[in-house]
Amino acid sequence: MKNIMTCMHIVLLSLSRRFVLMLEKINVRSYNGQRDKTGVEELEKRCQVGSEGKMCFFMDTLGDPICRIRNTPFHNMLVAEVDNEIVGIIQGTIKLVTLCDCLATVGYVLGLRVVPLSRRGGIATTLVRHMEQWFTDNQVHYAYMATDKHNKPSLNLFIDRLGYTIFKSPLILVQPVNPAAPVASAGRRSGVEISMLKPEKAEFLYRKYMGTTDFFPHDIDRVLNHKLSLGTWVSYRRRRGHVPFSGEFRDESDMPESWAMLSVWNGGDVYKLRAEGVTFPCFVYSRSSRLMNWAFPCLNVQEMPDFSDNFGFYFVYGLYVRGRGSGKLVRALFRFVSNVAREKGDCKAIVTEVERMEGFRFHVPHWKLLSGSEDLWCIKSLKMAGEDEDDDEEEEGTRIRSLQQLTTSVRSKRGLFVDPREV
Repeated sequence: MKNIMTCMHIVLLSLSRRFVLMLEKINVRSYNGQRDKTGVEELEKRCQVGSEGKMCFFMDTLGDPICRIRNTPFHNMLVAEVDNEIVGIIQGTIKLVTLCDCLATVGYVLGLRVVPLSRRGGIATTLVRHMEQWFTDNQVHYAYMATDKHNKPSLNLFIDRLGYTIFKSPLILVQPVNPAAPVASAGRRSGVEISMLKPEKAEFLYRKYMGTTDFFPHDIDRVLNHKLSLGTWVSYRRRRGHVPFSGEFRDESDMPESWAMLSVWNGGDVYKLRAEGVTFPCFVYSRSSRLMNWAFPCLNVQEMPDFSDNFGFYFVYGLYVRGRGSGKLVRALFRFVSNVAREKGDCKAIVTEVERMEGFRFHVPHWKLLSGSEDLWCIKSLKMAGEDEDDDEEEEGTRIRSLQQLTTSVRSKRGLFVDPREV
């Protein structure tokens, strides 16, 4: 027993020395596609470790390590290397958004990865601080990030060590696309119809009704006109004796009395997903639903797609409702999107992220087996580069007050706009 303890002590000492040496030799620099692509892809594979007994979704970047940030207007990726070996990566984006009813420049931290054998050595902290420095050099007011509430190492790093504060906790809802048969549409008997909006009309409505939502992108026009944005649709209650709404209008007075809208982003053309660790309930439902459809095809039981191979997904963003009967309008829109997704062979899931305080979240179709992941959004005020000494205290005080407003209970009444370019 004494020999075992001695050996463990020696191993721990060697590991601690190794980490000290790593910190002394660590080199953080910008990502070089030609030089670093292979190393980054290998790092991503080494970091893909799922949770035991839980279904986990892994990402296939389709040979493009910066695919998640490539469609943002201003982005950067940093790599950390020791002895010319890449041991960590981090990505960041910068954009102008609405925050507490004001325009603010924010930096988003994402894609932080450190190889397992090099963790607990300060590499993650070093990468985040380098990314924050890039933010401050580009006049960013706030840095923020999102992580799963169960990711304790990430929360310890950002909250306990780096001073971030939790300010949002939205829900990720996932609806599988039925591979067996299309979902029944709203139909005329339901009194609900759906029309597609032109990008300029959708932009008008978003700026009018969601322009004060936290993290609403100032360049929403670029998002709506992007090649990955499949379109914006509005559902409304049809009234007798009224001309059907065609998606054309002069101003908001021409809109129906009750309506809902959403936009769809083709995330499967950015990267693919793959599931591992399928849970027993998922396995049972998958087999039983197929058996039911084989034995009783008239029942049209929704089947679970095969998530074991790479598959695409649609991300629904900009969900907004106005007027009465929101539940029926929201469900009609998601049925429509599901049928559109079914026509695309590799699209097997519809994903959306909603604030838990939004009442319409109860009407968003989703499976509890696949959903329930709760994001924690954390934020931090940054001191911008080039601030005058005389203005430091005033500028810092303004940011602190805005941050307090954002992170108090009052902010729970405000909505959240999730930018599809950073999903």
